[in-house]
Amino acid sequence: MKMKDGFYITDIPKVKDGANVKAFLSVEKGRSVIDYHRSFPAYQETPLAELKELAQKLGLAGFFVKDESYRFGLNAFKVLGGSYSIGRWLAQKLEMKETELTYKKLTDPQTKKQLGDLTFVTATDGNHGRGVAWTARELGQQSVIYMPKGSATERLENIRAEGAEASITDMNYDEAVRLANKMGEDKGWIMVQDTAWEGYQEIPRWIMQGYATMAFEAIEQLGQVVPTHVFLQAGVGSLAGAVSGLLANFYGESKPIITIVEPNKADCIYQTAAAKDGKLHFVTGDMDTIMAGLACGEPNQIGWDVISECDEFAVSCPDWVAAKGMRVLGNAVGNDPKVISGESGAVTAGFVAAVMSRPDLKWLKDELKLDENARVLCFSTEGDTDQEHYRKIVWDGLYPSDREATGNYDK
Repeated sequence: MKMKDGFYITDIPKVKDGANVKAFLSVEKGRSVIDYHRSFPAYQETPLAELKELAQKLGLAGFFVKDESYRFGLNAFKVLGGSYSIGRWLAQKLEMKETELTYKKLTDPQTKKQLGDLTFVTATDGNHGRGVAWTARELGQQSVIYMPKGSATERLENIRAEGAEASITDMNYDEAVRLANKMGEDKGWIMVQDTAWEGYQEIPRWIMQGYATMAFEAIEQLGQVVPTHVFLQAGVGSLAGAVSGLLANFYGESKPIITIVEPNKADCIYQTAAAKDGKLHFVTGDMDTIMAGLACGEPNQIGWDVISECDEFAVSCPDWVAAKGMRVLGNAVGNDPKVISGESGAVTAGFVAAVMSRPDLKWLKDELKLDENARVLCFSTEGDTDQEHYRKIVWDGLYPSDREATGNYDK
């Protein structure tokens, strides 16, 4: 473990028992999941932005960013997990084979008659809940969404616009998850959550498989280009685990170096990796980071197991790194495509840009083996899902990245 100027990095201890925990994220499974998503009329592959001139400016061989702001018109990737897990749950209830799992089949009036009226429930800072609400509406069902305190009103209204019953609680994210679970148990609703605990693992695993569609698309778009470095943001670790597992299974011995990036105030994956004792480590309190989608204090055991098998490093960083990423991606260099990325979506690109351009962060550049031969892949997991805050950062300069301007690295 090393730290300096608000940055912390640790290597991730590897699984030592030889267990292939990433097997459920196989390439074959990835093809099956993407076929399911492609059956939706709203499906369209999201762009992979190749930032050639930014790469040159930073001293990299390549810089690619998967832009999830186009996903199903919902401005974030989360719907991939919600839609696939709900589909799998319905298929199981209908005793359907996975190969029969299509949008057309699930929306057939006869299918709806067999299922009756169902309600899906979840806790979310915004993107996951909107995806669950959208899927429930698309399939003719109901949803109830609980949001942690501090959630943006815009995100709440976006969820309600999908037909959900939604509210902002006075709880942090992990407490909101427990509330959603209790309400589900009390009322017979189906819990659709991307974190796991004892007795609740099947749906979180399906959600991770759903997320893998994003990585599968990126692999196809890269073609013969093999990234040397992948940077993945983490909340509970479901997204990071899903992408890591599929990349590791696809690339095999050519697998890129994978680094997890989290905010200082909600770095449960980093804390778990740094402890090196094989146990999950929680972060508690308000976790008031600008990266609302990553403000999770309790890791998903399934996601962590894959991360610990596949990934090399975990990093904890200040909030200004995400703000820098938003500005870098939104103000393209030369003829590079512009990427509108929200706080949680931009932190990895901001981290790479900071490490490659600041002499005071050379120690991180060296640790991660980032040089002129590096081909970097990041995933911008959301667009401007909180437009007011996006403009405060990109237009007004909130959370500046200049050390003298901030006085510290946390604000």
